[in-house]
This record gives sequence, structure tokens and C-alpha cells, in this order.
Amino acid sequence: MSISLELQTAAYITAAVLFILSLGGLKDQESAKRGVWFGIIGMAIAVVATIAGPGVAMSGLLAVVLVVGAIAGVIVATRVEMTGMPQLVAALHSFVGLAAVFIGLNSDLTVLDFASNAEQVIHEVEVFLGVFIGAVTLSGSIIAFGKLAGKIGGAALILPMRHVWNVLIVVGSLMLMVMYMQGAGSWTLYVMTLLALILGVHLVMAIGGADMPVVVSMLNSYSGWAAAATGFLLGNDLLIVTGALVGSSGAILSYIMCKAMNRQFLAVILGGFGGSKGPAMEIEGEQVAIDADGVAAALEEADSVIIVPGYGMAVAQAQQSVAELTRRLRARGKTVRFGIHPVAGRLPGHMNVLLAEARVPYDIVMEMDEINDDFPTTDVVIVIGSNDIVNPAAQEDPNSPIAGMPVLEVWKAKQVFVSKRGQGTGYSGIENPLFFKENTRMFFGDAKASLDNLLTLIS
Repeated sequence: MSISLELQTAAYITAAVLFILSLGGLKDQESAKRGVWFGIIGMAIAVVATIAGPGVAMSGLLAVVLVVGAIAGVIVATRVEMTGMPQLVAALHSFVGLAAVFIGLNSDLTVLDFASNAEQVIHEVEVFLGVFIGAVTLSGSIIAFGKLAGKIGGAALILPMRHVWNVLIVVGSLMLMVMYMQGAGSWTLYVMTLLALILGVHLVMAIGGADMPVVVSMLNSYSGWAAAATGFLLGNDLLIVTGALVGSSGAILSYIMCKAMNRQFLAVILGGFGGSKGPAMEIEGEQVAIDADGVAAALEEADSVIIVPGYGMAVAQAQQSVAELTRRLRARGKTVRFGIHPVAGRLPGHMNVLLAEARVPYDIVMEMDEINDDFPTTDVVIVIGSNDIVNPAAQEDPNSPIAGMPVLEVWKAKQVFVSKRGQGTGYSGIENPLFFKENTRMFFGDAKASLDNLLTLIS
């Protein structure tokens, strides 16, 4: 079965509109599910219209690839927990980059007849840019996957003259593109691909673990531009529009997150993001532990409570226990709210998704800017598996890797309880003076087990 070019164009326009509506629906939790369905329907229309369009033969190999891909997608989606979602997203970005590289290399191997020299020049530029962006996305996403999965250390790898090396790689790639356009041969494209792969590795390796949410967003943008470049190469308008939507939205999200962390956007692109600037400030005091009875007693007397979730909550799968604690405290007339930092977790919106999954009411989930001024009048703050986003060193230590980053000022509350597995520094490797303050008590143990124990004391 084949459809006409006009019908395919109409289907592409419909899919593009649905993709735009999908992005619009993701602006808040209440419309997010509808936005996801818009995206699913749009992608289904795009795939069917492409397969059934003119010039595409539905071969047995293509059918097998479609079935295998669909089955693999279903299996991955059903098996991956929310804790594994950040590395899954990074892995999926690498597939987009790999596809861009393969399409570009395939186009180079295909003999084409050009109507003019200008058309050939444009085609060669499209090939080079598509492969370059795709290769950077591919290798950078693989490194991001390794860091998020704990297979590669989270510390920033800072090489001497790192910016010089980055510039040399980019300049070398541009020189190879000029040689490629002058007929030097396909070897220039292959060498550039290798250089771009090295650049992707170097850029992401130079980014500290504390800043991986921004990296995921940045790679999302790269994958979009890689898709757009591939769209130009294939003459596929929908791929151009979709790639531009993903690329621009990813770049905007990265910028917003950088503003929330008081970082320079260019510093993220160039790498070296999240490195220390000097010797850390000396921390005084000691960590004081508390048990469930002590936390329950404090909650009994409290009128206002703010819960700050982090990646530790996701690891422990404690969101349901958190939601139940919230319901019980609110049933007793206490004011309970959540404070969400823009980069909490390892994926933009990570905590919001977990709380929505546990059916925590949207109206009590507050962004950092909305709730930060309320901590001085709050009786109890419960921090669950967070480190950097509640770290006072961001304001007090100019040598801290997170110096200047806006944080949730939980230490200003009357009492702070930190649910944490142990006394380690966590994923980013940054020590937190909050844990040593006089009004802070450490509620050690697995977050879910600790909260479940607490629930037995709060009816």
C-alpha cells in the first residue's frame, strides 16, 4: 500500500502540529499526560506516512526492523524503573546521533546527480554537519549514560589546555570539510567523524556529576539538531521541523536550568562544568543521628512541614511512602508542601514525575522560587536523599564547585531531618555543611525503610 505525496505531506503537517501540542502539554503536570498522547499519536502518523509514502518499498527486512524496534521499545519501557530513566534517555540520545552518522556516511557513499554546483555544495555541507553533530551526540551520550549509571566516575575530568583542544578539534573539522568539498575524498569525512567522537567524549567527561541534569538536557538539544541536519540531508520536512523543535526546546531548557544554577550557558557547552575552584571550606561540628521516634515527636508538634525530595528517594522507591506520610500529616491538619529544585534528581522534572506517580496533589508541589522564602517560618523540613540542592556551601563557600548556585535554604527552618543512607558525600562528591548544623538531625537508613518505620508511629 502506497499513499500519494500530497497525502504524505498532509500527514506530516498533522504530525508536526501534534508534536507542537505535545510540547505545549508538557508545561505542567496536569496536562502532561495529554501532551504525551499527542506525541505518541503524532509519531505513529509520521512513521506510517513515511513507510507508506512514495519511494519507500515495504521489504521484508524493513518489516523485521520495525517489529524488532517496537518490541525492544515496549520491553525497555516496561522494565526500566524511574531510577534508570536518566541513563535511558541518554542512551536514546546516542541512537539519534548514531542514526545521523550512518545516514550521512551512507549519503556520501551514494552516487548522486546534482543539477548545479551550488546544489552539490549544499549537499556536502549537510552531510558534514549531520555527521559532525551526530558523532558528538553519540559519544557524548554514551559517556553521559556511563556517568548516570555509575559505570564512569562522576568527577569532572579536566585536561590541561582543554579549551584549546576543543577549538583545535573544531577548526580541524572545518578544514576537513573544506577539503571534502574540494574533492579530497571520503577519508576527510571519516577523520572528522573520529574527531567529533573524541570531542563528544571530552566535552561530557569534563562535566561534574552534580550537573548531569543539564548534560541530559543539552544532549537532548544536540540530538534534535542532529535530526534536523539529517532532515535536510534526506529532504524530509517533518524531520527538519521535529529536529528543530527538540533542538530548540532542549537548548531553552538547558538555558533555564543554567540560570537556576547560576551558571553560564557557554560554560556548559564547553565542558568543565562543576569543577572545584580551590580548597573547600572547613566544616565544623558533627553529624547527629536521630531515630524514627524522634522524627515522629517533632512532626507531632509541628504545624508546617516542607519535604525536599532528591535522587535518593528515587533510588529507594520511596515516593509512595512519602505520599502516604503527606496524607497522614495533612489529615491531622498540618500544612505539608514539597520544595522542588530545578535540577533535583538526574533528569529535568525527575522529582515531579515521581510525586505525580505517587498521586501527590499538584498544588502542594512548589518550585524553589515559590517556597524558598517560607523556610524561616517552617517548623520541620524533611530532606530525602538530596545533597547539592540543599547545600549551604553554595552561598557560604566561594571555592565550592556549586558556589553561586541557588539552593533550597532548608537550614533556615526550625528543624531539619535528613534521610540518608550513610555519611558519604553522595554522587557528586561534594560535602554538605547542612548535615553538621545544630538544627539538623540525620535520619540514617534506606529512605523507604526509614519512612515506613516512621509511618508506624504516625496514624
